[in-house]
Amino acid sequence: MNDDLKPIRREFTRVPAELAEQAARYGSSLIADVAGRRGALNGRIQPLARSMKFAGPALTVEVRPGDNLMIHAALALARPGDVIVVDGGAYLGAALTGFLMVSQARTSQLAAFVIDGAVRDVEETCSSGFPVFAAGTNPNGPTKAIGGKVNWPISVGNVAVNPGDLIIGDADGVVVVPRQKTDEVVAAVQAKLELEQQFLAGLAQGKVNNAWVTNALRAAAMLGADESL
Repeated sequence: MNDDLKPIRREFTRVPAELAEQAARYGSSLIADVAGRRGALNGRIQPLARSMKFAGPALTVEVRPGDNLMIHAALALARPGDVIVVDGGAYLGAALTGFLMVSQARTSQLAAFVIDGAVRDVEETCSSGFPVFAAGTNPNGPTKAIGGKVNWPISVGNVAVNPGDLIIGDADGVVVVPRQKTDEVVAAVQAKLELEQQFLAGLAQGKVNNAWVTNALRAAAMLGADESL
C-alpha cells in the first residue's frame, strides 16, 4: 500500500519549533484575533486546570468513540514537543486517556493532549502539571481494539486540524493555526499586543480612546454622520 494511503502516517511536516516557542508567549485569544477570529475550538474543550497552557505542532488522531487504540499508536510515534490532538467524536461515555497515558506523554516530553472526548484521573493529571484539554470526564475506561487514523486531517471541536498545524491552549481554550500561516500570524500578534499595551497605558493615565466605537456605530447606521457618543 502507498504510504500516503496507510491509516498510520509516520512522517509529516511540523510547524518550526521556534515559532511554537514564540506563540507560547502569547495568549490563545490574541492568536485567535489576528488569525481572523477563526480557528478556536468549540468551548466544550477545556483544560482540566486553568493554569494549564501549551503550544506545539499537532499530531492528529482519529478514533472510534470510546476506543483509544490509535492514541497508543500516536504515543509511540510522537516526538518531543508534539501535541496529540484527538477526534473522539465528542463522545463522553468512556475516557480516552488517564494518568498512565499522561505519564507516558510526560516521559516522552510531549506538549499536551487535546481530546474531543472524555478523560479520567483528573486529580492525578492536574497534580502532574501535564496539559490535558478535553470535552469532559468519565471514569469508564476505553476499549483498545478498533482501528482509526494517525496523522490524517481531522475535525476537533468543529475545527479542521491537519498534521503539523500549530496548536495553542490556555485557560481561554484552544486555537488552531494552519501550518502555512503560522509565520504571518505570529508576526501579527506582536503588533496587536503593542496596540493593546498602548491602550492599557492610556487607561493608567486616565485616558480612554474610544474613537473607533463612534466610527463603528456610524458604519452600522446607529449614529448619524455628525453624531457622536
